[in-house]
Amino acid sequence: MTASFVPFDSRPSGLPPRRKSRQVSVGGVTVGGAAPIRVQSMTDTDTADVAATVAQVKLLAESGSEIVRVTVNNDAAAAAVPEIKRRLDDLGCHVPLVGDFHFIGHQLLRRHPDCARALAKLRINPGNIGKGPRRDDNFRAFIEIARELDKPVRIGVNAGSLDQEVLARKMDANARLQAPLAGDEVERAALVESALASAEAAVELGLPADKIIISCKVSRLPQMVEAYREIARRCDFPLHLGLTEAGMGTKGMVATAAALSPLLYEGIGDTIRASLTPEPGGDRAREVRLCQDLLQALGLRSFRPAVTACPGCGRTTSALFRELAQDIQDHLDARLPEWKARYPGVDALRVAVMGCVVNGPGESRAADIGISLPGSGESPRAPVFVDGERVALLEGSAIARDFLQMVEAYVAKKWGREGKR
Repeated sequence: MTASFVPFDSRPSGLPPRRKSRQVSVGGVTVGGAAPIRVQSMTDTDTADVAATVAQVKLLAESGSEIVRVTVNNDAAAAAVPEIKRRLDDLGCHVPLVGDFHFIGHQLLRRHPDCARALAKLRINPGNIGKGPRRDDNFRAFIEIARELDKPVRIGVNAGSLDQEVLARKMDANARLQAPLAGDEVERAALVESALASAEAAVELGLPADKIIISCKVSRLPQMVEAYREIARRCDFPLHLGLTEAGMGTKGMVATAAALSPLLYEGIGDTIRASLTPEPGGDRAREVRLCQDLLQALGLRSFRPAVTACPGCGRTTSALFRELAQDIQDHLDARLPEWKARYPGVDALRVAVMGCVVNGPGESRAADIGISLPGSGESPRAPVFVDGERVALLEGSAIARDFLQMVEAYVAKKWGREGKR
């Protein structure tokens, strides 16, 4: 059961049309074209540790990552990839694996052909595969392997590992201008040029254009957004979005959302990743949920039922609505695996739990099912609204239990067999 999504030509009202891009297949998962915007993630295990990497890939996939990238930085990591893929297949986890190659990727793929065959996509950064003619030879070798094995390639340019020859050439040309541009503008132009020139070179080397995805990751938000806007104007390759090195905690989540949202709103982006730094011992899958929440907030995909709840104020008399909102969210999360198996489409469910009469009835009517709890000085009864109509008044100590039962009944009726008739 996959998450629902907004079709290519039917984005939410008010959003600009989605950028049209080529369609690329990554291990059976379609990227670009009319496909939904895909959520990606990456392991932080030592890939040579097969058991740990398998466990984390499975965790990320079960959390909703549709493509998972693993580091392939040495012979031990490359040798481990086929076994990782075999164990995942045995576990019924068929998420496409992407190999992240830097510096010696062309050598590792030649020495470990089984690694290359086990991967669904190869990732290369043109800025760190050598210098001068050696860079061209290394790039050629990498692309030839991808072409021979019919593997898609992500050409991933990063500000931190930009081709210094391209940057120096741009800087020299800029210095000769009567009104030179700022340094970050020149760097952005170099990033875009490196990505597009590498993609064009790959096509000239025989890699089909529908085997190429581009990314242009930067840690500075304005520069990243403008770089992707320019690339989007100049090519039709699918784009992987990400604010690289976003950081930890709230800072990292806010920065990622602030960077990706304007691009996704404008219809730019075919896959996304949140490059969050987990706290020591933290949850690696948080980056997956952040991407899902971002796409759901923009109305581009639905991954789980949503609970609308007011923040509370002096008009609310107790923590009842907060407790009920949390109970509802916990209940939805716990029931979601079974619901998704039995009730396809239930991830679009919208529930409202409001705390007083000011916005409560209105928000409850706007949801699929909602409850407006009594605030200060209000009648100690809670109206329940289903599909915009008031259907019940709940009161007493069993409000939470009764409302949860109504939610269960609503789900079964709307998305069960009877609701499909």
